[in-house]
Amino acid sequence: MIRFLKFFFILFINIPSFAQSEYIYILGNTQDAGMPHIGCKHKFCLDNFTKYEEFYVTSIAVINSDLNKYILFEATPDITYQLNYLKNNIFQEFLLPEAIYITHAHIGHYTGLMYFGREALGSKNLLVKVLPKMSNFLKTNGPWSQLVTLNNIQIQNTNFDENYSELINIDITPIKVPHRDEYSETAGYIIAGKNKKVLFVPDIDKWEKWDKKLIDLVKDFDYLLLDATFYDSTEINRDISEIPHPLVSETINLLDSLSKENKRKVYFIHMNHTNPMLDPNSELSKSIIMKGFNIARLGQKLYL
Repeated sequence: MIRFLKFFFILFINIPSFAQSEYIYILGNTQDAGMPHIGCKHKFCLDNFTKYEEFYVTSIAVINSDLNKYILFEATPDITYQLNYLKNNIFQEFLLPEAIYITHAHIGHYTGLMYFGREALGSKNLLVKVLPKMSNFLKTNGPWSQLVTLNNIQIQNTNFDENYSELINIDITPIKVPHRDEYSETAGYIIAGKNKKVLFVPDIDKWEKWDKKLIDLVKDFDYLLLDATFYDSTEINRDISEIPHPLVSETINLLDSLSKENKRKVYFIHMNHTNPMLDPNSELSKSIIMKGFNIARLGQKLYL
């Protein structure tokens, strides 16, 4: 009996976390134009024309494995490959998401909607949840308006700071993020499960422009997927003020006083093709991991 109880105790305390049914699944980690990047002459780009699958544009799925359903965040230009990746690695069949949430109207975040149209899948009433200005943009500009007219997609308006229930145990809340809003607002998303709470902010101008303090948010959340477009300002030969993002070096300095436990909550995502963090074997990637932070990689699961 004692031996049995000891065995049962060991078995119980070692139940793997993957027994949980809800989780976030990383479907991409690059900036809008992807990897390899058009016209890129960096060796890392050239080497990876043959390893395209490893570097999809930033997107995440929230999956309930009990229901065999998911919701998608961002409709990227790589959506064909990303949904196929879900089919091959999670569902073993092609499934459309229950809904798609979109952060804003920059090319890497919504243009994948075109593949649901007449020329491609021809979907029926696929639910797309967006903020009011983004909703108006899609409804009044071609070719997106045709998706609405033909009922390929069905747009549902959301609002900042309102809660939306998904997949029984998941709550989604859009929050306002300062970013270049040429055609739409920009949202970050709070994704709350039964046990964990996630912050998804793939694009923001600068942390100091926000009405929230990042260091406090790290303490409040279990996982944070944060804008890592550029590691530093020397990466590109352009005026970086035209495309402002918080440099990863700045973010790390801002969070340097946090405990290791809190640093481990941070997952950098949305990396430009010039950012050495994209390469998991780069010295920079190794250094960031040594500092206690994480870098989002295709196929990672974050349990909710």
